[in-house]
Amino acid sequence: MSDMLTGRLWGVGLGPGDPELVTVKAARLIGEADVIAFHSARHGRSIARSVAAPYLRDGQIEEALIYPLTTETTDHPGGYQGAIDDFYAACAVRLAAHLDAGRDVVVLCEGDPLFYGSYMHMHKRLSHRYTTEVVPGVTSVSGASAVLGRPLVERDEILTVLPGTLPAEVLAERLAATDSAAVLKLGRTFTKVRDALAEAGRLDEAWYVERATTGGQRLAPLAEVDPDSVPYFSLALIPSPANAAPAAAARESETSAAGTSGEVVVVGLGPAGRPWLTPEAQEALAAADELIGYGPYLDRVPPNPRQLRHPTDNRVEAERAAHALELALAGSRVAVVSSGDPGVFAMASAVLEVACEPRFADVRVRVLPGLTAAHAVASRAGAPLGHDYCVLSLSDLLKPWEVVAERISAAAKADLVLAIYNPASKSRTWQVAAARDLLLEHRAPETPVVIGRDVGGAGERLTFTTLGELDPAVVDMRCLLIVGSSTTRVAERGDGGRVVFTPRRYPA
Repeated sequence: MSDMLTGRLWGVGLGPGDPELVTVKAARLIGEADVIAFHSARHGRSIARSVAAPYLRDGQIEEALIYPLTTETTDHPGGYQGAIDDFYAACAVRLAAHLDAGRDVVVLCEGDPLFYGSYMHMHKRLSHRYTTEVVPGVTSVSGASAVLGRPLVERDEILTVLPGTLPAEVLAERLAATDSAAVLKLGRTFTKVRDALAEAGRLDEAWYVERATTGGQRLAPLAEVDPDSVPYFSLALIPSPANAAPAAAARESETSAAGTSGEVVVVGLGPAGRPWLTPEAQEALAAADELIGYGPYLDRVPPNPRQLRHPTDNRVEAERAAHALELALAGSRVAVVSSGDPGVFAMASAVLEVACEPRFADVRVRVLPGLTAAHAVASRAGAPLGHDYCVLSLSDLLKPWEVVAERISAAAKADLVLAIYNPASKSRTWQVAAARDLLLEHRAPETPVVIGRDVGGAGERLTFTTLGELDPAVVDMRCLLIVGSSTTRVAERGDGGRVVFTPRRYPA
């Protein structure tokens, strides 16, 4: 693992007990290490090693650091502390021999190595001599809070972490003065801790958590726990007082406070693909309970089994809008999807028109913008919309052709660049030629034209032509046309590419 003259020392946190809560970095280092060191009592069974077992490999050197005693008496001249200090010093010598030989050493530690962790005794004795790194782990306190499903602290609350080995009067004083608390190292201290909680008036708030996140975990109100059944790897927890109610009750309270009315968000998906979807639109889609839209557009939103989807035909905009508003009136958060920008020949106006009916007066409606097809095609071509331009639709389904023709002629006469939506469909095949002829009454045949098809999609194709050579047969509903003004230019670039742009300055 190391090519240095001396090895590297790693203090690796394993989390509270579930091997799946070992971090990615910790798992990698365990698998790469030359030497794996771990502490255990005299029975030799190491919790740390059992957690790390899935990440060990054959051939690794194992150093079992077995405590000479735990709570029993000793005849060591320095007493209990002297015996433990000598043990740690001897362990440090053993690990140093591997480090001096160039072997990397991982010292396993339950929870976090520097949070009441056994590793810290090696750290104090070796880190000043060898390159050392500590890999943090999920603490037992975090694990206990998670399995209880009760937050530790919120806002400006104070969390106090205490060892159960403190004197009873100190424990009671600290427990009475804090918002939330965790008391570690229970085992033989359990009765004292329980009495301190009672003296502080906090016993009814306290939870007992044993071996959190493992198959042998046990959760119970602390007041109900038998002291004789408490192992060392357990803790007492007083969760946040602001979150004392069960989670289900809190959810019910939030729903009641929010009221029963939902909302409708009209979301622009952009012309194609997630890269052109704004973060605001992504957030709205993720938060929705129900999605409504033209089927092919709805298919662009990844399915989520939590959400209901209502695909519709493309010609029922008013019905689609009313359906969305009715769902919102019943309390749903509804996203109505549109391709491109919902305010450009799309669903925003349809939803707002129906929303103005008295029955929907209290339903909130939001419109989120999207990248338009015109801007997407323009960006691929260069900058043909660099000066004044006009956006219009050739469809005569919702307005008579006479109006369309008038507007084409007016825009052409005004020398505006035109971005033309809905140029053709299976049932409308003649409008492109008619529009071309109207434009040629005011524009030169050499006027640049860009045909963008499925821009942003798998079938993206850009065609450069002129107004005089525009072939209606190559245009369909998936196309958008950009017709230049008298100042629009086509330029060949040094890399062989072609760009179309309309200068910002208009000739005097």
